[in-house]
Amino acid sequence: MKKYLNVLKTVKLFNGIEESNLLPLLSCLSAKAVHYEKGQTVFFSGESIERFGIVLSGQVQTVQDDYCGNRSILTKVDTGNLFGESFACAGIKTLPVSVITSAESELLFIDCHRFAAPCAKACGFHSRLIQNMLGIVSIKNISLTQKIEFTSKRTTREKLLAYLSAEAGEAENSCFSIPFNRQELADYLSVERSAMSAELSKLRDDGVLKFHKNQFELL
Repeated sequence: MKKYLNVLKTVKLFNGIEESNLLPLLSCLSAKAVHYEKGQTVFFSGESIERFGIVLSGQVQTVQDDYCGNRSILTKVDTGNLFGESFACAGIKTLPVSVITSAESELLFIDCHRFAAPCAKACGFHSRLIQNMLGIVSIKNISLTQKIEFTSKRTTREKLLAYLSAEAGEAENSCFSIPFNRQELADYLSVERSAMSAELSKLRDDGVLKFHKNQFELL
């Protein structure tokens, strides 16, 4: 676990906790690191979970498949960020989504019961962790609200422009990269890939944007 100390120091869940206390804290929480190959399922839709994860390296995606097999990407989670915390802490009996690795990943799992309840050693970390978790969940709710804003647009063009404008705003630059390939972007915006690709070409021809793979420039 020591080799991931630099990552752990960036995890918002551990804000306000001294570096020297991180490893004892993880021991108190019975945290366990697990290695996954790309494309492996971490949590299956329909199961019940009592632990949440932190990405130490790699990336995972939270996805939802409908009855016809159409996939929607709800969130992507990069190094240093959490996944599954809302479902684990809420005690949801049937998980409505799946979590899948989109790259080779090292994931750290924490039991939600150990996280929420003070341990026998009466460690002073728990109240700080709960405060940090509240902030993380609040920020994620804002992000999901923004995704709803994108997908609620009526046309593929409007969805693309809303999303790309938000990414440019976050980068504070008209030139930026996005974390999705074409299929993932279509799944995230809930549109057909072919229709989306055609619309991107129209936007380029109209002089609205330039792009190469996942690099974009709004003109």
